[in-house]
Parts: sequence; C-alpha cells; structure tokens
Amino acid sequence: MRHFGHLSPAAREGLFFREPCAFGADSPAGLLSVALGATLYSPATRPALADDVMKQAARGVVSMVLCLEDSIDDAEVIDAEANLIRQFTALADRETAADEVPLLFIRVREPAQITDLVNRLGDAVRMLSGFVLPKFTAERGAHFLEALTEAESSCGRRLFAMPVLESPELLHLETRAEVLQGIARSVDKYRDRVLALRLGVTDFCSAYGLRRAPDMTAYDVQIVGSVIADVVNVLGRADGTGFTITGPVWEYFRRQERMFKPQLRQSPFLEGRAEELRTALIQHDLDGLLREIELDRANGLLGKTCIHPSHVAPVHALSVVSHEEFTDAQDILRPDREGGGVLRSAYTNKMNEVKPHRAWAERTLQRAEVFGVAREDVGFVELLAAGLVT
Repeated sequence: MRHFGHLSPAAREGLFFREPCAFGADSPAGLLSVALGATLYSPATRPALADDVMKQAARGVVSMVLCLEDSIDDAEVIDAEANLIRQFTALADRETAADEVPLLFIRVREPAQITDLVNRLGDAVRMLSGFVLPKFTAERGAHFLEALTEAESSCGRRLFAMPVLESPELLHLETRAEVLQGIARSVDKYRDRVLALRLGVTDFCSAYGLRRAPDMTAYDVQIVGSVIADVVNVLGRADGTGFTITGPVWEYFRRQERMFKPQLRQSPFLEGRAEELRTALIQHDLDGLLREIELDRANGLLGKTCIHPSHVAPVHALSVVSHEEFTDAQDILRPDREGGGVLRSAYTNKMNEVKPHRAWAERTLQRAEVFGVAREDVGFVELLAAGLVT
C-alpha cells in the first residue's frame, strides 16, 4: 500500500515531485510509525466490518483500529469479539493481496483479550498488525505488553503495541511527572514493539467535565495543551529516545456537505481550474480540524486518531511535504554542511541553520518518504481535492 495509492498513476504524477513510497505490514517499524497517517477507528460490533475495511482502503485509509473498548457497550463485548473473529477470517479468505488491506489493530480492554483473540484468530492473525492498549500507565501497561509478547510467541508473527495515554494520573499535576517517567521506562523496555503512542484527549477532558467546541482545538483547552506538551517533552524527543506520538481525535462532523469557505475557494491553487475541482472541495466542518492538524505538527505530533472517514483526506493532504520544506531539508542535510553554518533558503525567504534545524530536516525527509513531496505548484487544496475523489 501507499498513501494516495487510491489515485491513478497519472493523478499522482500530476501532484507529486516525489511520490509516496510503498509499504506493508512487514515494513520496518520506523517507517510504519511515520506512515500511520489518519488512523480510522471503528466499533468492533459492525456486522459488515470486513467490507467496511476494504471500502475505506479504496478511499485512501492505511491504518484502522477496531475497537472493543469505549466505542461499544459493556454488554456487547463478547459478541463483538466473536464478530471480530468472523470479520478477520472473512478478510483472510478473500483473494486480496495483503498489502491492499490497511494496517489493522484491535483496541482491547484487558490484557487477557490479547492472548485470547490471537489464539481464536488462528491463521487469520496474519491480517492483524497489533493492539491498542487503553489507559496506559507503567503498572497497567506492563501486563498488556507481557500479554503481547506471549501472543507473539504463540502465533509466530510480529505484533505492535500502540499505548493510549489517557489516565487521570497523567492529567493531574501532582502525579504527572512520576507517571510520565514510569511510562517512559515501560515503553523503552519494549521499544521494538511500540509503534506509536496515542493521546486520549477525550478522557482528559472528561476528568474535568470539559468538551471543546467545534471552533476550538485541543490546544485551546489549556489543561489538555499542557499535558500534550509534557508528553512530547518526555516521550517525543528527537535524540533517538523518543517515539512517534499521534494527534488527538477530532470528534465533530456533519452529515450534509458544504463547500469550503470563500477564502479556500479563492485560493490561487484553483485559478484556471475546471469547475469540477471546485465541486470536489467538500468538507464536513473542517475548519477547526485543519487548525488542529497544523498545531499537531507544530507541537511534535504526527498522524491523527479519526472517528469519521471525512477526516482522513485532510490529515493526509496536510501530511504531504511541500516542495519548499523538502528543498530546505535537503540543503540542511547536505554532506558538505556537516560542520554547521547558515545558508539562505533556495526559496530566498528564510535562513536555514544547519545544526539547529538538522533534527527537523531528518524528520521532514522521513515524512517525505511516506507521504511524498508535492510539486512546486501544488498545495493543500489540490491534494485535498484529489484525496476526496474516489
């Protein structure tokens, strides 16, 4: 699979200076952690889940979480587990190449579910990439990670963990530092199996009876923004000790579609374009989401938890590296610049400091590998328009 792989080769050629690379469930962990993109959550109770998975893959989704936790009622868990077994078996029985199926993760409630589900999946476990571990702390997380290790041994397949940081102890100021240090020790011990860390911002808000409005980002809720900053501070460092940390969920969407606001419709990227490009630019209250995605990146987060398919295309469009970013990153990492120094950007609009900007450049080229580099005259609007066309 690849990002924007649902587009025709001709469409990708028109959009990209460098196209996104291909990857699959067996690709290196470092590549997959960057490639997760918009991870779409779906309740495990959906009766046509296998069909849903393939439908979303055809629309550009590359990672999904099938949820046994908060998205379903406590009384539904047993039936939902049985449904997952049926749906994974149905996926495995299809004559579909493995790399056409998104990376699939199961969000469990308890550690015992990991070993139980892997045993019940049998050969269909080859369709599974790993598990999402809720309310992760050092003490609780240890049991989940031990169960994951046991499940790996029993099925002979690499399985990844994606812990969710959402416990009240992490939110509360008096316990935050200790909890963060405990989490850091736990995930470092299983570094080769922890694909990414996810943020449970809805649970953070719940602890204080809060809910952000559609025109507010998670960063506007200051108590939430402070936790994100501390998580990145401890667990997202660029010195080789950090992990990929994904952006929080955006929980708003609309059923009726409407056109972009006038400022987007008047974008220079649309000048001279056919009317069908305008009609392709449809959103479901995307304004707040777009701001939050930009703030995610500015604060060191990559990818995003999504609960509605309409959120996927914006996340992926904003993940593509611009030609300007790519040019700056390449200049900074030139072998003859290892000694440092300052150079003017090829776009002549900024100065690139080689040593301070090196980590940024390395991360930018990692993102460029999996999301591609846009052509010089291609921007977000055109990438979004293309992503919406299926």
